[in-house]
Amino acid sequence: MYHILICDDEQDIVNALKIYLAAPDITAFEANTGLQALEIMEREDIHLVLMDIMMPGMDGISAMVKIRERSNVPVILL
Repeated sequence: MYHILICDDEQDIVNALKIYLAAPDITAFEANTGLQALEIMEREDIHLVLMDIMMPGMDGISAMVKIRERSNVPVILL
């Protein structure tokens, strides 16, 4: 089972990515802010992060730097 974290402040983009990634062996987690993404990263064993760069509060670059402090999970910036 693969766990993918989708982080974007636009819900339509999150929904579209979840549709594209729909498969029996993939679980998609969603976050709308960088802080939510970090919280999910602490709770779940994430295998891939799809992260928007431009978000309110903590942007994608800042969130990726925080993620990198604890994990070397692949991060794709959108």
